[in-house]
Amino acid sequence: MLRIFDRIRRTGKLTEPLPEVDSRIAELGAACQREIARSFGRSLAIRMVDAGSCNGCELEMHAVNNSFYDIEQFGIHFVASPRHADLLLVTGVVSRHMEEALRRTYAATPAPKLVVAMGDCAGCGGEFGSSYASCGAVANVIPVDAVIPGCPPGPAQLLRGLLELLQRTA
Repeated sequence: MLRIFDRIRRTGKLTEPLPEVDSRIAELGAACQREIARSFGRSLAIRMVDAGSCNGCELEMHAVNNSFYDIEQFGIHFVASPRHADLLLVTGVVSRHMEEALRRTYAATPAPKLVVAMGDCAGCGGEFGSSYASCGAVANVIPVDAVIPGCPPGPAQLLRGLLELLQRTA
């Protein structure tokens, strides 16, 4: 253990400084916060549903939720149960095995509910489309209120898509 500490002391810092936060993120987040306050009161609760994705969209959603982007400061948070959610965020093409689970999750979400298809796969089926193994786009299974395009969409695209949806529903 002492050898490890000694090596750390001799080597010094090996990390690079954090990049500056994109000013677009702060502006989009503040606009989202205003729309959320107008439509939902204090916060927007999101339930993520992976209907059969490659996890690229999940990685971007986790990135926008980490301490660097920190969307919770804008009143957007994730919940573990669809019964507590205002919005379902669905990623990936809907595989045949997830079709019934997605329908049940949608049914368990209290009204009024919003559904967002995140990424190209969820929006239009992507390169997979409809086949014996997948139902294709999320809209083929449940009603969708908004599509956030991209493969995968970045943090700024996610916030912009949520903001556009919130402005339409207000």
